[in-house]
Amino acid sequence: MVEQTAVLSVASVGLGMVLSPGPNMMYLISRSTSQGRRAGIISLAGVAAGFLVYLVGANLGLAVLFAALPGLLTVIRVAGALYLLWLAWQTLKPGGMSVFASKDVPPEPPRRLFLMGLMTNLLNPKIALLYVAVIPQFIALDQGNVLLQGTVLGCVQIAVALLVNLAIVLAAGGIAGFLAVRPTWLRAQRLVMGSLLAVLAITLAVMPQGAAS
Repeated sequence: MVEQTAVLSVASVGLGMVLSPGPNMMYLISRSTSQGRRAGIISLAGVAAGFLVYLVGANLGLAVLFAALPGLLTVIRVAGALYLLWLAWQTLKPGGMSVFASKDVPPEPPRRLFLMGLMTNLLNPKIALLYVAVIPQFIALDQGNVLLQGTVLGCVQIAVALLVNLAIVLAAGGIAGFLAVRPTWLRAQRLVMGSLLAVLAITLAVMPQGAAS
């Protein structure tokens, strides 16, 4: 059984992560702005496949691991908080780059677009740490099947990530053009996203084990 508070917490973390600068968004934006929406959507399909790989692999391993070592959740919670703080600093520090400061890339066929999206996600350290160090801390051992909880929470994160990324793919050209001539808006985007990640990191660090769910 997965509590509503756990679902909302993972959705909030997922939203903060997907709106922060990272390889997935940089790749999707660059493809959408240079090759069109269709290329962006195909690339997003590859990213979605990468999420499923992480979802299956992480939950099959973590279900066994947490049953044997319940205290590991505390270590994972702290590691997740530190990672979110690092990501917030990368966004807020002087000279930090906005996700919409994309570069032109050469066109690619659909198959390669999909595979590049898949590999971009699989090799993305932000997503790896999200599944290993952030989402697992919302799993409560006293709330039933650990594998089921991890799968449900992972699906929540994937749904948030895909919806946000799809919206950005569809609007990437217009957004990039709008922000390119408005540096103040670029700084505001970095400030808002970085601050959100910092708040999530602090909340994660001070939250008692199991309180998230």
